[in-house]
Amino acid sequence: MTRLLSDKVAVVTGGARGLGQAMCEAFSEEGARVIALDMGEMTYNKENVEYMELNVTDSDACQSVYEAIIEKYGKIDVLVNNAGITKDALTRKMTEDQWQAVIDVNLNGVFNLTRHIGPHMAEQGSGSIINISSVVGTYGNIGQANYAATKGAVVSLGKTWAKEFAMKGADVRVNTIAPGYTMTDILKTVPEDLLDKFAKMTMLNRLGQPEEIASVALFLASDMSSYVTGQLISVDGGMRL
Repeated sequence: MTRLLSDKVAVVTGGARGLGQAMCEAFSEEGARVIALDMGEMTYNKENVEYMELNVTDSDACQSVYEAIIEKYGKIDVLVNNAGITKDALTRKMTEDQWQAVIDVNLNGVFNLTRHIGPHMAEQGSGSIINISSVVGTYGNIGQANYAATKGAVVSLGKTWAKEFAMKGADVRVNTIAPGYTMTDILKTVPEDLLDKFAKMTMLNRLGQPEEIASVALFLASDMSSYVTGQLISVDGGMRL
């Protein structure tokens, strides 16, 4: 039985844990050779998931990792720009370092890798790029001006790249996922009463699971979404309805 990503090479930034881990595992189970890029150590072992250390803010390192992947596998079929950080503070209290750190990882980091992989996909004639945004990128959030700015920006990047990388007729698709509150390690440190409040903000009256985000990423990575590009897909349980 042919799996959804058989013979595909997928690259996932922030792939060592959380949402990245869930996506790496889902892609691997559907036949992909997966390269998990991260600064932290892998927190799991999965067949066909290979770890490579990368700081996405380092432009030269991004180029080197891209070249190493192409040298080893000859192609890249899927890129998930998932790496991200938060450094929350009210705007009047936010330091330049807090602002810049989030911009560097969440926005510059997305550009640093895609500037190589996107044109490669255009040249090979096919590929799927998936940016991971957030509901905060659409609706904003108190104390997260830096994070909201970056997550809104990657939506616009996705729409622009959907046009650029398919400009000469290549079958390259670029889409963005905006998760709602999802039970990753970050939320596990949040007090239970706040988690209950977040859950009640959704139409489904619960928080999301990493596997639910990963299933949408799998859809976008595979040929099931062959006519979907330039889109923002919210996976938030109806949080803002």
